[in-house]
Amino acid sequence: MKKLVVFFFLLLSGSLMAQQKFALAIHGGAGTITRDRMTAEQEKEYKDKLEESLNAGYAVLEKGGSALDAVGAAIHVMEESPLFNAAKGAVFTHEGRNEMDASIMNGKDLNAGAVAGVRHIKSPIDAARAVMEKSDHVMLAGDGAEEFAETIGLEMVDTSYFYTDRRWKSLQNALKKEKVELDHDEKSTEKKSSFIYSVPEDYKFGTVGCVALDAEGNLAAGTSTGGMTNKRWKRIGDSPVIGAGTYANNATCAVSATGHGEYFIRSVVAYDISALMEYKGLSLRQAGEEVVMKKLVERGGDGGVISIDSEGNIHMPFNTKGMYRGYKKSTGEMKIAIYSED
Repeated sequence: MKKLVVFFFLLLSGSLMAQQKFALAIHGGAGTITRDRMTAEQEKEYKDKLEESLNAGYAVLEKGGSALDAVGAAIHVMEESPLFNAAKGAVFTHEGRNEMDASIMNGKDLNAGAVAGVRHIKSPIDAARAVMEKSDHVMLAGDGAEEFAETIGLEMVDTSYFYTDRRWKSLQNALKKEKVELDHDEKSTEKKSSFIYSVPEDYKFGTVGCVALDAEGNLAAGTSTGGMTNKRWKRIGDSPVIGAGTYANNATCAVSATGHGEYFIRSVVAYDISALMEYKGLSLRQAGEEVVMKKLVERGGDGGVISIDSEGNIHMPFNTKGMYRGYKKSTGEMKIAIYSED
């Protein structure tokens, strides 16, 4: 009789585990990304790397791992690829440096961590998580963030690790034009004191991010970026700002953003999506459409987000011509896309 009870208990447990939903979504930047600007080889290269990132994060979830671990695993793949503007592929500042930002948030307890303007930390997303879990703070910046990272044993590298010819050439082009370029490649020019700020017509907001739901029902979000090509004065965008570029709350959703950071900060984009769900009862899709496709557009902000709710629903709205993106669910559903028509 005892064996029979144990058998049925295991059978029931297995059945419940099989019903647990888990999923994740990723992005690798948004902007003027169109088919006519990309060769078949380049498209394949991006899609292959996006798939690798998705699979890395999914493998964690499939084994019962946490949403936080899945977010880190997926972002690691993109941070280590020169294709994306994060860590290894980070763009250069006006002074010819790589200055990186990242943040992560746990939807279970609303804990969060972030780093900004770091130059020697190999994985900024790891540093953000360390700030969350091993310090009393939410955001550390510059030398302080690096001192903290060294103290706890994170991998540090020489700045040459982040150098790529492609990003260096983008900086030289930007310097010749005396303007800021978001990632690489003209839209509008606005006079700000003695500094000309312009968003290129052929631009890409190069940020990477991941949102995930694990089998325990916990949500997490993370974002990592190299910022703007030719940025000055230690400029920091939305990526390390909790509520702007990253947000997660088990009661609503997890969000990671990519776009014109100043607008995302002013609009508190990631949190606004969550707030619309919490206070107005909007669905994930309704909230995302309201914020990204209406509010941001009205305010002149370009970009997009990836988002997931506690039921595993995924929404990836963007108001640009393209966004590197993808998702994978425990139901077997998977998608990788680049262009707006995908």
